Amino acid sequence: MAEKKQVPLRISEQLFKDLARWAEDDFRSVNGQIEYLLTECVKQRKKNGHYVGEEIDAPPDIDIEKF
Repeated sequence: MAEKKQVPLRISEQLFKDLARWAEDDFRSVNGQIEYLLTECVKQRKKNGHYVGEEIDAPPDIDIEKF
């Protein structure tokens, strides 16, 4: 297994609480959850050359006339 680097990370208390709840839902530690999320973002970036969050706030393309 590759050696892991230690990186100090400062996040808000609320973000930590949110990550802790999410990690618990996914049966991971907070550290494991952060590593998982960062890994997924890097995979997505390598896949299409864009950051995951570039289109996250874009309004959905929904034709409301169909409903």
